[in-house]
Amino acid sequence: MQISDVISNVNVYGLSDALKGSRYPMATDLSDISDKLDENRLRLAQCALGEGHDNFLNGIIVQFDLTFTNKAWVEAERYHFLDFVSSQSTMHRITRFDLDKSYIEYVDERMIAIMKEKVAEYNELLKKDKNDPRLKELYLKILYSNPCGFKLTAKMTTNYRQLKTIYKQRRNHRLPEWQMFCDWVLTLPHAELITKDAQN
Repeated sequence: MQISDVISNVNVYGLSDALKGSRYPMATDLSDISDKLDENRLRLAQCALGEGHDNFLNGIIVQFDLTFTNKAWVEAERYHFLDFVSSQSTMHRITRFDLDKSYIEYVDERMIAIMKEKVAEYNELLKKDKNDPRLKELYLKILYSNPCGFKLTAKMTTNYRQLKTIYKQRRNHRLPEWQMFCDWVLTLPHAELITKDAQN
């Protein structure tokens, strides 16, 4: 698994303005503020989680496409400032995905075969009669049988402050997706604002 398998289409906004804003508490003349990353701003950014001195990191917005398995999505949803713009949907499209490409390598081939069988049965029945009462139950069986190694992509919005929390909590996580996510964080502009692990 590579970073590009998990994260793509990355855009970072507001870096310069957030760096300027970080100086507002000590400024009397706002026209004389630069966006230079100095030791003081780095200290503010690297304060302990929850102290609040890193609040200016909220102003550095990051948008990207994130491809996670159902297993990782459940964990990602706990972050209140990792917002879904839109996402692929098993609810609407589970019977239309290419199942040979939809699962990570850790999903047992027998489970994938069962899913293919169920999807084929559903699609065949759908062709014959769209009003067949068995379709509803069969669709639910497909949804609930789908292995948690199924990949979905979502367009996400977050900020450097939330990434700081995610990085600290997930850097040593056992799921490879979280490892790739944290590796990606280190590639962001001025990643040292997020984590001390970043190379300056």
